[in-house]
Amino acid sequence: MSKKCLGCGVELQDENVTLEGYTSNLENDICNRCFRMKNYGEYQIVTKSNDEYIKILEDVNNTKDLVLYIVDILNIGKDLKEIRKYINNKMILVLNKRDVLPKSIKDEKIISYLKNLDLDFEDIIIISTLKNYNIDELLSMIKKYKTSKNVYVVGNTNVGKSSLINKLMKNYSEYEGELTISPMPSTTLNKISIKMSDDLILIDTPGLVDRGNIINYVDNSLLKKINPKKEIKPKTYQIKVGQCLVIGDLLRIDYVEGAKNSFTLYLSNDIKVKRYNMYKSTLLKDLSKKTLDINYREDLVIPGLGFIKIVSKAKIDLYIDLNVSEFIRDSLI
Repeated sequence: MSKKCLGCGVELQDENVTLEGYTSNLENDICNRCFRMKNYGEYQIVTKSNDEYIKILEDVNNTKDLVLYIVDILNIGKDLKEIRKYINNKMILVLNKRDVLPKSIKDEKIISYLKNLDLDFEDIIIISTLKNYNIDELLSMIKKYKTSKNVYVVGNTNVGKSSLINKLMKNYSEYEGELTISPMPSTTLNKISIKMSDDLILIDTPGLVDRGNIINYVDNSLLKKINPKKEIKPKTYQIKVGQCLVIGDLLRIDYVEGAKNSFTLYLSNDIKVKRYNMYKSTLLKDLSKKTLDINYREDLVIPGLGFIKIVSKAKIDLYIDLNVSEFIRDSLI
């Protein structure tokens, strides 16, 4: 009988060191990749097709089990209804990483914002696995809405699915294993079932890869800067036409047209931001250029990095990696 890695869910094998699941000893519980991530912080990227992950989601859809849809609160996606293309089960929307947003922002305001989007979820909850925030409440929701002992955990890469399961295991079960977690995309490679109790089995799934997410196009050292480690301190700039903001080595925003404006950046404190005269500075102008029209009180969102709240109408030129996507939404805050 085949044995699966307890860290990432892939089938263990001892024949080819270059393939996923390799271990020098099949008696081991985790593969070499997970061992080196856990013990040495060495991240080996595995690129897999989203088609493989979509097939897993479609298998989930063939059940009637409850699903937890995990979303990074700093990187709420463009279309939260997209998951319904694959799964029609009962679903709870779980917004993770509450600890990175300023404490002054009220949970109720964010939840009200989302409920106004006419989403099809049984319930919405905001949590922080790092701070153990609302984890008891989440478990109560799970018990309230689950339809069997099986509960699936789904979401994009790097939103904290495995971290959440590890926290639930630590708080409420005697299971001694631990899922592999890292800031890299595609850490979990297959389904992993964790028996919490006789009445509850949590099933972790690989994350869908958002090809437009900036984390797919930066190196490991920059990735660590992009992922906030503590509460964000928003940076506000009063901007007028002819000025630009250069955000790390990642993107540039030229203010092309509009009245004096206010830009508030919600991103990692480790990302440096500088303001320049856009006519005199050539920084990052070799990146792909996109011209965007911003309406009153809208956010510019860069998936994987965060968002920028813009108060008044504006026309901007955005310089960014050609592969990285962006979108505009009504202001979240």
